[in-house]
Amino acid sequence: MADHDPELEAIRQRRVQELMGQRGGAASPQNAGQQKAQEDAKQEAEERRQMMLSQILSSEARERLSRIALVKPDKARGVEDVLLRAAQTGGISEKVSEERLISLLEQINSHTSKQTKVTIQRRRNVLDDDD
Repeated sequence: MADHDPELEAIRQRRVQELMGQRGGAASPQNAGQQKAQEDAKQEAEERRQMMLSQILSSEARERLSRIALVKPDKARGVEDVLLRAAQTGGISEKVSEERLISLLEQINSHTSKQTKVTIQRRRNVLDDDD
């Protein structure tokens, strides 16, 4: 908790607000209170999540994960989920270093690497003669 980065937190808050704004649209007055409560609950859950991550990650590992989140938010979220589950089950006994985070990322990449297949289909023009 002592490694709290206010700039990183401000970026996260702006991103959460942007996402909420995209989903927002026009809401009826009845649902406004309910929507506000849901947003508050989501924000509180996200704050707890970030607090837990700051407790189990070293500052260098947290910085690397935040850089990954800028490029691939889904991948970063997945890594965070893996780390939080490991912490909850007792799989993490000390702060995760940047090197350990990198090895975890490599393991995840090797398991989820997608094989891309490119197929080229050439169209034959009726008027062309290949003879």
